[in-house]
Amino acid sequence: MTHVPLQKPKQYEQTDTDVLIEQPARVILFNDEIHSFDEVLGQILKATGCDTSKAETLTWEVHTSGKAMVFEGQMDNCLTVSHILEEIALNTQIEV
Repeated sequence: MTHVPLQKPKQYEQTDTDVLIEQPARVILFNDEIHSFDEVLGQILKATGCDTSKAETLTWEVHTSGKAMVFEGQMDNCLTVSHILEEIALNTQIEV
């Protein structure tokens, strides 16, 4: 009878890519001279689902600062929000 030594199961090292996927992303909205305050306000409401008060605050920040972070969350949600904002040709950027 032959004795076969038991092998230890392979251990896998966790990579940083798992961490990158889970990090929240942010949608940045930039001011322009084309859209009215009400157009931007309405699109922020539509894209983010936030309440009117929050949308007004974000719209004022975009208007006065030139840009604002209007949404933070998972990348797929950020892509959706950005797409909705861009429906009326607003300028956005997603940051990770």
